[in-house]
Amino acid sequence: MFKLNEDILFLVIEKLKDDSKSLFSCLMVNKLWCENTIPILWRNPWSYDIDYYNDNNYLFTIIISYLSDDIKEFLIRQGIQLPSPSISPQSLSFDYLSFCKSINIIIINIIISIKTSLIYNQFLLQQEFYKLFMKKCSELIYLNMKSIKHQIYYFPDANNRLETLYELECDTSIDSSYYYGLARICKCIQRIIIFNVNPKDNHGIAKLIEVQKNLKYFEWNDDFKNIDFTYDPYEEILFELEKKTNILKHLKIFLHYVDNFERSLLLLQNVLMKLNGLKTLMGDFSIFGEHEMKMLYFNNLEILHIDCITLIEASIIIENSGGKLKEVSIKPYDFVYYEDNFSEDTLIFIRKIYQKCPLIEVLSLAFSLSKDHFIEFENLLKICQNLKSLLLFTSNFHIRETEEKILESGEEILKILISSASNNLREIRFFNNFKFSLGTLENFLENWRGRPALSILTSSTIYEEEDYKNLIDDYKNDGVIKTFKYESVINVENMNFRI
Repeated sequence: MFKLNEDILFLVIEKLKDDSKSLFSCLMVNKLWCENTIPILWRNPWSYDIDYYNDNNYLFTIIISYLSDDIKEFLIRQGIQLPSPSISPQSLSFDYLSFCKSINIIIINIIISIKTSLIYNQFLLQQEFYKLFMKKCSELIYLNMKSIKHQIYYFPDANNRLETLYELECDTSIDSSYYYGLARICKCIQRIIIFNVNPKDNHGIAKLIEVQKNLKYFEWNDDFKNIDFTYDPYEEILFELEKKTNILKHLKIFLHYVDNFERSLLLLQNVLMKLNGLKTLMGDFSIFGEHEMKMLYFNNLEILHIDCITLIEASIIIENSGGKLKEVSIKPYDFVYYEDNFSEDTLIFIRKIYQKCPLIEVLSLAFSLSKDHFIEFENLLKICQNLKSLLLFTSNFHIRETEEKILESGEEILKILISSASNNLREIRFFNNFKFSLGTLENFLENWRGRPALSILTSSTIYEEEDYKNLIDDYKNDGVIKTFKYESVINVENMNFRI
């Protein structure tokens, strides 16, 4: 029975793996809780809410303790101040590094730079730290190698660690030789995330992509200001990516300047046309129009997050999906907000959602303030019973609704939510023009009573007024509201921003 309890405890703590505050609290309960929490905390010790810039960082102290006395003495002779008194691995309660399955070069470099400002001494410490992790990690799952200065694949035990690598995060400032070294060892990376910070030839990255046997997730983010290109920074990457379309399941791609290069533009279109098994599509495809969108079919698509897209183009993608979409997120602050045919296009969009996406759970929804739209909104809520998170945005930028019209429409929308939304709905976001009178909001919250607590995010400052805040606090205390927050329009429209 004790073993069963311990197994259950581990599963409970495992659920908290992304909640650093709760995990650190678990350490303090008792020895059993501590023993089950430490392996989870140390899988990825770089991802928690820790002040890595703190001069008394215990992470640095623990890593240093694993170094041999000879290496410590050498580092001290170089003028590097090590923790005193010195700690030995034998004096530690756990073999912490043996639990670690990740290396984050950026965080390691941060905690090292706090201890010494000399570049050479930082280089020496980095080298010893990387060697330790290559030796002590039971298996390496995640590597963030941005800003790396060491060819870690030459370190002892590197082959054994790197061949198990599951996820790589990197950038284009790194020399191709580093990627050639990884390509020699790493053949089974399933997730590659690249930040294009310094556009140049990408032979090394292209080679790394080429040798992967099971690449399921690829992410590319342009992260630089426009420059005068003398070459195409995308062609090699897209050429290799096209060869992986039969195994690629998740694509997040933001190529801000691809329309400058005809060859790469065609390659990107070919990649998208061949991704028949794609489950996740995220990106900015403003370079394509309705004609190109009609050529794309994603029968297994579950997640669609697109920036800079018209409602009609989004409706085309939804029409050509296989009915498995669970998330549809478009940003109202982009093109969709300025469309001339907003009213007509929103009706088409709403209908496509409830006709083609019965399983939808997360949705950005646009509609005008008209009777037809309210009817279709009610149809959507009745059909899409799995809906959990809903972003509502309304009205064309060029149409100025009266305050009375906005309040009347807000009241109608809340009535529809009460009458037709399922109990699965836990989060509502109201973008810009949505406003509710104090009485309307109180009536809605009172009618919501008895359902699961609701989280609400809004971009309107009206709810910061004292009367509204008092009402909201009352319903928070009653458990009707979980969270009610005012945020910037950027955060409200970003469905990945957590309330």
